Amino acid sequence: MKTLLNKLKKTNKIFLTICFIAFILYLISYILLIKNLMSLSGIETAIRVIVIVIFGIWLLAYFLWNLINLILKKHITIAITTAITIILAIIFSFANYYISMVYTSISNIGEKEYITYTTNLVVLNGTEINEDSILGMINNSDDIEGNKLAKELIEKEELTKNEVTEYSSYYEMISDLLNKEVDGIFLSSNYLTIFGGDFEGLENTSVAYSYSKEMENQDTTLTSNKKLDEPFTILLMGVDSETDGLNANAAFNGDTLMLITFNPHTLNATMFSIPRDTYVPIACNNNRHAKINSSAAYGTSCVIDTVEQLTDITIDYYVKINFKGVVDLVDALGGIEVDIEAPDFNYNHGVNCGGKFCEQNSDRNTSASGMIYLDPGLQTINGEAALAYARCRHLYLQSDIDRNRHQQQVVEAIAKKASSMENLTNLEDILNSITKNITTNMSTEQILSFYDVLKSMISNSLSEGSFLTIEKTYLEYYSLPVRLSNNGGFTSAIGYYPGSLEAITKLMKENLEIESHEMIKTFEFNANEEYTTKITGEGITTGTKLETMPTFIGASVSEVEAWANSHNITLNTEFVDETDANYNASIAPGLVANQSIANGILLNNVSSLTIYINNASTTIEEPTTPPKDENNTDKNNTNPTNPNDENENEEQDNETNEPDDPLDVILPSDKPENNPGSSSESSESSSSSNPNENQSQ
Repeated sequence: MKTLLNKLKKTNKIFLTICFIAFILYLISYILLIKNLMSLSGIETAIRVIVIVIFGIWLLAYFLWNLINLILKKHITIAITTAITIILAIIFSFANYYISMVYTSISNIGEKEYITYTTNLVVLNGTEINEDSILGMINNSDDIEGNKLAKELIEKEELTKNEVTEYSSYYEMISDLLNKEVDGIFLSSNYLTIFGGDFEGLENTSVAYSYSKEMENQDTTLTSNKKLDEPFTILLMGVDSETDGLNANAAFNGDTLMLITFNPHTLNATMFSIPRDTYVPIACNNNRHAKINSSAAYGTSCVIDTVEQLTDITIDYYVKINFKGVVDLVDALGGIEVDIEAPDFNYNHGVNCGGKFCEQNSDRNTSASGMIYLDPGLQTINGEAALAYARCRHLYLQSDIDRNRHQQQVVEAIAKKASSMENLTNLEDILNSITKNITTNMSTEQILSFYDVLKSMISNSLSEGSFLTIEKTYLEYYSLPVRLSNNGGFTSAIGYYPGSLEAITKLMKENLEIESHEMIKTFEFNANEEYTTKITGEGITTGTKLETMPTFIGASVSEVEAWANSHNITLNTEFVDETDANYNASIAPGLVANQSIANGILLNNVSSLTIYINNASTTIEEPTTPPKDENNTDKNNTNPTNPNDENENEEQDNETNEPDDPLDVILPSDKPENNPGSSSESSESSSSSNPNENQSQ
């Protein structure tokens, strides 16, 4: 050893120093490379091991070989091997940077262990809270922001003397605030994002008090150990936020719900977009029927439970994405190719589109200069245009149904463009947009295992020209105007045909290999008809539809008895005279003057009905104008009408000549003239002015 050291002392000090520096640089970058490569569990394990071994051998060889070369004074050889070693160290540094960046970004999109919950005491502009103010609170003790933190805020701000009205639904509570039935209500900090699209006038509110608390994430406990080399499901939940990034709070708007199944064996995916107004039992709200988007106000776990209950399909993973992040993602990808559908209407948000597609930009600028204009047809669009197309519903006849279809187009286009990236120049921008705007319950290891799936897709694309087969679905629906409460207004919900849903879920279960696929053995072809790809669920209108209570005012008792018997509803009858609040002076004696349950109430919750019959001894007062019920039917008509009838007359919105939603052209108005379920003097809740309002029955 002494001899070796003595010989090294006689070597060229410059080359000795260079060799030492190169060795240290290589050693540090190599150790970091080992650490980063080992973090990529499940990705090309054999290749990672080979890389580590080969460059470990080079490290040892460089050290020993250059010791000999220094002694032998082979400076040219030393220069060459040192240059190679430094180049490798630089390459390792870049590799370490990118691997670390990817791994950190992936780790950051997982569920957060602690998040900040916030409750706000929301009031109408100009309202001051004092000891006489009536406050509204959700009665569910498991609701963190609507109940738990609300109680803590009451204590903190010394509001314990105030009267508190409890509600089972956010929609009923917000309606009462806007109707000035209560002075303030407790809502999540992002209440405008969640409910702003459903309530006109909610923007004219302010926050009287706010209270935040960092707590352990209590939103969802959904975990899955399912490997991504077997069929799995993903629930995509869109958060249509006006800001870039996801808010910390658990509650969000649920306007976009897309259930996706993927089979890595066949590289086949199915996509089922669930219309936001679909009327279903809400799992976390005692299975009360409401629009499915209302489940999001209770958090991610409520949405998952509700969708699982609807489809009878277990959800393995969820991905919550802020759609404003689509702008950054699409731009980072260099744009996506989408076939823009021609609009059915010419105006959007009051702006004349001139026959083109047009929609507000990501900042929801309502001026003409803030609109995104696109010609119909196949084209490459940027992030702003992609978000506009994914958001737009007012230009299309089927509104949310068409919007769901367009969102499927955008998701498919993003997936295809991401698979065709040829360099890493935009990787950092892509990862940044994903990290800020996506959260999921997938572990880092599970996300990394997508590598094998992506590799199979690319291989399939090169060999067969098909990257991924995506089967789209369509849920057939019908108009379902539902009364929110016995004395409340209507909401324009939609019902679905069970046969259509069954066809969709069967397709998804076959893709998940839960059910066996039935081979189609017949084929029909007509040369005179253009061939179109079959969309599962489309055109199927079988199964029992949801029903609502008809109007029986003016009907005979025998008619009501026949209806009640056919629906297994207990019927009670009471005779009334002029002194009774249920007496109706415009109805002939012996006919139904009023009913205990108003028309439009969902029958699922009805087991008995009381009808009030004008006493034969009473005198009929002929009204100047025959009163109409909520469905524009004459109250003297003895034929009860059902508000489910899609051909019934629609009411006109007196507040605007332009419908807020194209569905309003199809669905009945939610502004009935009076309430047959109560006395003629009782007025409708002003919540009916909102076609998107949601309330469980």
